[in-house]
Amino acid sequence: MTPVAHIVDDDPAVRDALQWLLRSRDVSSETWDSGEVFLHAATSDLFGCCLLDVRMPGMSGIELFDRLRTTQCRIPVIFLTGHGDVPMAVKALKDGAFDFVEKPYDDNALVDKVLSAFAHDERRNARAESIQQVRQRLAQLTQREAEVMQRILSGKLNKVIADDLGIAMRTVEVHRSHIFEKMQVRSAVELSQLLGILPENRDV
Repeated sequence: MTPVAHIVDDDPAVRDALQWLLRSRDVSSETWDSGEVFLHAATSDLFGCCLLDVRMPGMSGIELFDRLRTTQCRIPVIFLTGHGDVPMAVKALKDGAFDFVEKPYDDNALVDKVLSAFAHDERRNARAESIQQVRQRLAQLTQREAEVMQRILSGKLNKVIADDLGIAMRTVEVHRSHIFEKMQVRSAVELSQLLGILPENRDV
């Protein structure tokens, strides 16, 4: 999937200049003349980044950013700001914006930030895909296999798991084999590492 820089600015001259600049570095871009129009098109499958002017008539850049954070659209946002907008941009950074560039900006520095945002979004998408794959593997487990897996992750031996669940140790061994096969791991350590990427298991 080719990343796209989405330029959101009410000034057509600014949109054209930014698009020309990005094209000079072989960066694909699309332009949007208002926050409302971009918000309508901002779906979860957008890939790249958003170059967003802070001050626009109607929906401001800050308002658009706040709205995007409540949707499934998670592409990195780079704010384009005037000097008086810097405090707002700094707050937006704390709220999850990727970066901000103060006008007048250095052309090459701006494109470098866009490329950095592309790389960030690629990593984010790769992580999201990995999480989805893990969830799909988990969905293949039977209820009993899930019960056995939780005990494996807690470090319990097969005999202890068998006693906990009132089943034969050989049955536990079979379940363990099926769990590792379905989760595509070779050991309890690999299983723990795999499940560690899930948001609900992070920092636990």
